Amino acid sequence: MKRQYQPSKIRRKRQHGFLKRNASKSGRATLRNRRRVGRKRLTPV
Repeated sequence: MKRQYQPSKIRRKRQHGFLKRNASKSGRATLRNRRRVGRKRLTPV
């Protein structure tokens, strides 16, 4: 039986990357919050 997580770097970048976050209003809010907290990396990718 296959495990659930079958990683793909391209899919990961497209779903959770900086450009994707910046594309929507709520994504920009996420980036803003992470900047305010002082995160070293804004997106996990």
